Amino acid sequence: MDFNLTEERQMLQDSLRRYLTDRYDTNVRNEILDSETGMSDRIWAELAELGVIGALFTEEQGGFGGKGFDIAVVFEELGRAGVVEPLLDTAILGGGLLARLGDDDQRALVEEVIGGSLHLALAHGEPAARFDLSRVETTAKADGEAILLNGRKAVVVNAEAAGYLIVSARESGGAFDRDGISLFLVPADAQGVTLRGYPMMSGGRAAEVTLDNVSVSSSARLGASGKGYSALEDVIGAANVALAAETMGAMQSATELTRDYLMTRKQFGRPIGTFQALAHRFSDLLIELEQARSAVINAAGHLESSDRDRQIAAARNLISRVGRLVAEESIQMHGGIAMTQEYELAHIAKRIVMADHRFGDADYHLERFIELGAA
Repeated sequence: MDFNLTEERQMLQDSLRRYLTDRYDTNVRNEILDSETGMSDRIWAELAELGVIGALFTEEQGGFGGKGFDIAVVFEELGRAGVVEPLLDTAILGGGLLARLGDDDQRALVEEVIGGSLHLALAHGEPAARFDLSRVETTAKADGEAILLNGRKAVVVNAEAAGYLIVSARESGGAFDRDGISLFLVPADAQGVTLRGYPMMSGGRAAEVTLDNVSVSSSARLGASGKGYSALEDVIGAANVALAAETMGAMQSATELTRDYLMTRKQFGRPIGTFQALAHRFSDLLIELEQARSAVINAAGHLESSDRDRQIAAARNLISRVGRLVAEESIQMHGGIAMTQEYELAHIAKRIVMADHRFGDADYHLERFIELGAA
């Protein structure tokens, strides 16, 4: 099998890398992190103009990519540069659900997403759910011609910037049942929606969302009643590939920064990278990084296959374990400078570590891999 990028993907990678190298440095990111919105509207608009958002959708959905390797190419570069803009949440999660389940009017919003004029947020996780995708206690009950939504959603990334929230709610079944989960397109400023926002450790912002008798029409439902779980699985699978690729890109940056530091910092008149103990530790990082790259390629290649979930679980488990090793070793080999906000590694290391806490940590994905293998 040929793992080289196609000409179109190579061009996408090259143009995105050049853009981020020119426009996205540590000072720019720190200014964005200190802002009220936690993102840059200018950067977002320029990414859309470059076609980066369109690369995350298929031609049928209005884009020009949308496959596993398209997602991996984009998010690897975003991870390398430490980009905090919410492409995963608006495009992969929100846009992915609209494209899969929406009617003609709802799918028309995908054009606005690709054009950069609309943000979305998936309000699915709940305070007691942990990583269980099917655990939904938020309710959707008929009230005449309307549907009333009640419940709480936790760590809804990009909720404050979103024009719409895609809310999961249960129309039937028990708290852990896969059947009975519906998805609703809810304006973020709808009456009864309350957001409590906060900055995240890895960059960007999230919010705790409370739904108190939020009234929507049945036309706000995405797809059939109670049949939203399968689409959720699809977009979370794509999001896991994106997150794995992003983390791998961040690990590349961490090892490059460490290599440069080891060959610049001197002791006893020679670079510390020439000392055998540090050279061996750094060599181990490079070996682990290549394993991580193979895992991302494998997950991206299986995104449209029947074995998708098992391969993604394997990749996320490996990425989580290797990511923690790379973050810890990079910081230790740098010393105190690695912990300063003005130095690039400080943010990169946070991103690597915090990626392990989204869509399942290393232990969760190991258990999932074993469970799927035994099925």
